[in-house]
Amino acid sequence: MTAVPSAEPGRSEPGGGKPRPRAVAILTGVALVALLADLVTKHLALAALTDREPVRLLGGLVYLSLTRNSGAAWSIGSDHTWIFPLITIGVVGWIVWMALRLRSLPWAVSLGLVLGGALGNLVDRIFRAPAPFHGHVVDMISLFDPYGQVWPVFNLADSSLVCGVLLAVLLELTGRQRDGRRAGRDGDPTDAEATQAAADQRERA
Repeated sequence: MTAVPSAEPGRSEPGGGKPRPRAVAILTGVALVALLADLVTKHLALAALTDREPVRLLGGLVYLSLTRNSGAAWSIGSDHTWIFPLITIGVVGWIVWMALRLRSLPWAVSLGLVLGGALGNLVDRIFRAPAPFHGHVVDMISLFDPYGQVWPVFNLADSSLVCGVLLAVLLELTGRQRDGRRAGRDGDPTDAEATQAAADQRERA
């Protein structure tokens, strides 16, 4: 009987491109939590802050100030609201495509945060006034100033997006790859990641 050759030291199989079920489950769960938190806080903001002066919190560090934004941060692109849903749909499609080969749990958290944040604002763009795909996003958190003069007024979807992107940058800088490997100085997977990949292979066997 011919023995199956083992992987070359320092290298690991990427799992045949198949997603790791746990990673996909974490991505989905994080996205749902981020989306639901955003929808709930927007509902509460509309109920409690409409026609009301900004609420001062933490000695003026944070203000709750209800605004409706037709553009991006600092109202950039407010005259072209329709383009933001299209960009978001593209981002969602890219994340779904990435999930088809996702095996890294940290990347699952990162992509889940981005997906949940993107969907939260997409719901506003599609379903809120003044018209479908021209809806204004509900924002309510302002830092250091009640009217967004220091930092743009934002919502939990924006926070989720920013945290997800920052985590993705950190993962890239530390060599963590979406297929579960970790690149060494020469760009090859490290032994630790190769060991984990081998363990995953045995679980599937």
